[in-house]
Amino acid sequence: MNGRREFEIAFVGLKPGVHEFEYQITDRFFEAYQQQDFENCQVQVKLFLDKNQGFMMLRFEVVGKVDVLCDRCGNPLPLDLWDEFNVLVKLVEDPDTMNQEEEDPDVYYISRTESHIHLADWIYEFINLSIPFQRMCKEDEIGGPNCNPEVLAMLKKLDAGGGNDENPLWKGLEKFRTPE
Repeated sequence: MNGRREFEIAFVGLKPGVHEFEYQITDRFFEAYQQQDFENCQVQVKLFLDKNQGFMMLRFEVVGKVDVLCDRCGNPLPLDLWDEFNVLVKLVEDPDTMNQEEEDPDVYYISRTESHIHLADWIYEFINLSIPFQRMCKEDEIGGPNCNPEVLAMLKKLDAGGGNDENPLWKGLEKFRTPE
């Protein structure tokens, strides 16, 4: 898990109960991973670790901002992130087998002999899951300061005059239409 000790928790020394940890994540965090489709990451990840006998409940809160490219106009678009993720970590004898057999992605197994829990990959995954699949400004913000007016004008022009009848690609398809 990248060997980054700042994202490891020595849970063996923790008393049972809830413990809070906080991480400030910037673009530098993602250098250990592949190229990201966002930049200017300013994310705070709060971790609430509830240690119990034989298991730990982890709750990650992801709050912050990233810049993505707008799907509509291609300009940088600031995006607010907020999400919450839970992971149940169980201490078992054979974690490799248990992790392969487990169908629930929110349950993870580690060895009873383990002393540290590694968080970097979860933080990476949860930040990426917090970013919506479709990245556009809201309808009432179209044409605002984050939009590319040239692209919006071109899209409007295409939308206004782009009927299927005028496009040669669609010519001749009307003969396949069934009568209603």
